[in-house]
Amino acid sequence: MSLYEDWRAYAQKKQNEPNGTKFWEDYFKTETEIYKKILESKPRKNTVKGYAEKYKVDLMTMVAFLDGINDSLKEKNTLEELEEESAVNLNYDKELLYKNMVEAKADWLYNLPQWDALLTPERRQELYKEQKRSKTVVKDKKIGRNDPCPCGSGKKYKKCCGRDL
Repeated sequence: MSLYEDWRAYAQKKQNEPNGTKFWEDYFKTETEIYKKILESKPRKNTVKGYAEKYKVDLMTMVAFLDGINDSLKEKNTLEELEEESAVNLNYDKELLYKNMVEAKADWLYNLPQWDALLTPERRQELYKEQKRSKTVVKDKKIGRNDPCPCGSGKKYKKCCGRDL
């Protein structure tokens, strides 16, 4: 079984335990500390084990972190094939990472002071709005029976495309 599969099974087990919320609270604290370090420096390629040692976390936590950041990377890691010595990258797209944090409602991450050196407050506000707008569902106005048919025939909707066949 790959490290990624091990992580998924481990997280499922921990989540179902009586102190499952504590498990996630602890993970999010650790994740925050890793993000602080990553946002302050330019990550280079390393192995899963190498990154775990660098950020002083266990292997499962590092795999969890890689799972969380993968959609924000310029070149995604193949999570399903991860082993301890697998080479992985953390070369993230800063704007995509910020938007993904907003989408995940991870305000403890997208409000980190380390963002100040990477994105201006104005740009962060733009990205925040873009992300929120991208999830807004806009319903089209319903066509009334007596409205002109949208097909352009000039007939009333009820006498054209809206009639029961």
